Amino acid sequence: MSFDALKTPNSPLEKAFEEASKTFSLPSVLPHDIGALQVLLLAHQNAHLTAMHQIVQAAHQEVQTAHQEAHAAHQIAQQQIQTAHQEMAALHAEMQTVRDEAHAYIIRMLEQATLARQRMFGASSEQSSAQSRLFDEAEVLALASTDAQDTAPIAPEDTQGTSAAADATKPASNAARGKRAPLAAGLPRVEVLHDVPEADRTCPCGTPMVLIGQDISEQLDIVPMQVRVIRNIRNRYGCPGSKHAPVTAPLPPQPLPKSNASADFLAMLYTVKFVDGMPLTRFGRVLERHNAPVPSQTLARWVIAGGKLLQPLHNLMRDILLDCSLIYMDETVVQVLKEPGRIPTSNSYMWVQVGGSPDKPVVLFDYDPSRGGQVPTRLLEGFKGYLMTDGYGGYNEIAKTTGIERLACWAHVRRRFVDAVRVQPKGKRGKADEAVALIGKLYRIERECKDASPEDRHAARQSQSVKALADIHSWMIKTLPLVTPKSALGTALAYMQNLWPLLTRYTERHDLPVDNNRAENSIRPFVIGRRSWLFSDTPAGAHSSAVIYSLVETCKANGVEPYAWLRRVLRELPAAKTVEDVEALLPWNLRLPEISPISLP
Repeated sequence: MSFDALKTPNSPLEKAFEEASKTFSLPSVLPHDIGALQVLLLAHQNAHLTAMHQIVQAAHQEVQTAHQEAHAAHQIAQQQIQTAHQEMAALHAEMQTVRDEAHAYIIRMLEQATLARQRMFGASSEQSSAQSRLFDEAEVLALASTDAQDTAPIAPEDTQGTSAAADATKPASNAARGKRAPLAAGLPRVEVLHDVPEADRTCPCGTPMVLIGQDISEQLDIVPMQVRVIRNIRNRYGCPGSKHAPVTAPLPPQPLPKSNASADFLAMLYTVKFVDGMPLTRFGRVLERHNAPVPSQTLARWVIAGGKLLQPLHNLMRDILLDCSLIYMDETVVQVLKEPGRIPTSNSYMWVQVGGSPDKPVVLFDYDPSRGGQVPTRLLEGFKGYLMTDGYGGYNEIAKTTGIERLACWAHVRRRFVDAVRVQPKGKRGKADEAVALIGKLYRIERECKDASPEDRHAARQSQSVKALADIHSWMIKTLPLVTPKSALGTALAYMQNLWPLLTRYTERHDLPVDNNRAENSIRPFVIGRRSWLFSDTPAGAHSSAVIYSLVETCKANGVEPYAWLRRVLRELPAAKTVEDVEALLPWNLRLPEISPISLP
């Protein structure tokens, strides 16, 4: 390698070469003296050697610097390669996460599609029975019947001494399989006599036949609804000499004084809408068929006014409800078109509370546009005791209230695992089936000790239910890490885990419920009716609906026929003067036959 190959512009080596190049040239005139020439050559030689030494040192320094730079470049390259590897690994992990999330999303969508199809076309029951048929009720029932059932069994005439009202108070007994339960013996009987023509009553021997007996058969008959007009005629008496003011017979207090609807008409109106779930427009068509057309707007006004009239009964029932030690609570959606400050498609809510003592069960409905936690706090102000709800977070606020212990519903937990079972591949048994079986043990224990004494029932819960709950908890902790959180099974597990302390609290006493089915059963008539009338027009209508639903459902809970009770109450409530008068009309204070149909004077 030549020195020129090592030179770098403006480097120490370049400067050393420049200095050395000066030592290579001799003076143009050399001395003639040998000694002086030797001295000059020796000096030139020493300078040359010194320059060469400097060149070597500079070259060594250049090589060392180049080596250091190459080493630094190598380290930088290594770091860049390592960073690239890390970025590629991170990108690969991110891609894997995206793939996993996409797979989980697809599975979740398939599960939701399966559940939606099940809800639309499958059986609504959570039992593992075959799907029932929806549109051929007559054929399904007929297939399970016999020819003997062409005749409905009617109670024999010798048992007809009891009144219909008394029969209505008796619980229906379970009829034998394949047979219908007898109709109430107090149904009115209309006798139609079928006699043999007189010409056929001569015996072949020529002797006139005599009556020796009767063959009696009975048929069910229906008299269509009769719409009539009550003319209230009030006699007016005056002084013959016209010296004093006349006297007119007073009109009895009316439920809606400014309307022309009688108490019995309003009772029928409220029954067909709130008990039978018939929309007002449809009831209006029924009235039109009977030549008594009433606009649906007028019917709606009568419903709203009736809710205001019956509000004192609703208030008294709330006092009874708040005095008990256990309340069931639930809520459902209701659409109110003209809620101030909200669009017509907004969701409002109907809140139901169920409680009371065994001899005074209460079912209360309350309307509120909000589903926030302040609503149950307001409705249950002053209540102390146990509150059974589902897992909705809106109840967390009231659970912080001193004196209220919240319980959670096992039926809601089971329902989520049943959904997880439904999205499993057909014919395969999975973790969700295990959960349903474990929860089933809790309900089996409750069934077995249903009729036991309070002490035995509490002992059964402590000895059996507590152990079954421990098995469920152990299974839950073991299963949670094995499932994806957003799958049907994962959400069911998370729901159960979040509510676990509230789910186990029912074992503390013998009388605490295991689920919220009582509230759900009470709210079901409202949900069924909502399918027909769809929405409320105004908040006033929704409030009135809440009041009347409360009354008719409380009637049913007390074994009182709603229509008969409404007839009695709407006749007597307008004349009530004191709280005691109103309280005497509560369902548990008016039992059949006290409220059996009363004929008009």
